[in-house]
Amino acid sequence: MRSFESISALGLVSDTHGLLRDSVRVALSGVGLIIHAGDVGRRSILEQLEAIAPVVAVCGNVDSGLAGLSPTETVSVNGHLIYVLHNLETLDLVPEKAGISIVVSGHSHRARIDRKNGVYYINPGSVGPRRFQLPITYATMGFRGNEPIVKVIELDQ
Repeated sequence: MRSFESISALGLVSDTHGLLRDSVRVALSGVGLIIHAGDVGRRSILEQLEAIAPVVAVCGNVDSGLAGLSPTETVSVNGHLIYVLHNLETLDLVPEKAGISIVVSGHSHRARIDRKNGVYYINPGSVGPRRFQLPITYATMGFRGNEPIVKVIELDQ
């Protein structure tokens, strides 16, 4: 498990499907960590994101050719355990019992923030090719004291 301290902002993305828009690169500039919840599409996407900030990424259902990506990752950020997976329906643990306070997933292309039993469930939506007539979205996470502050942001293109 990787651990990051003193991170003021995280960028949460998913479902790039081989496309990293210039607007996404600009939007993520200044974050201290990027979490990619799968369906990366091409290794070059991760390389471009790593030029912005350290990246934690998981394997999505279109990423079989990307060696080295795990189906799940756990990372500690400012003392919060974050569990990352692509499809929330495959979650095989009870986050609050495992000490996890944030679950980040993708797959549906629908941005969503929920909180259940003290655990944030965040799907940043998709920043890749537009699908299902859904908006292009990503999420940011900052901290007010020790409390995560999560926002979904819609991009014009």
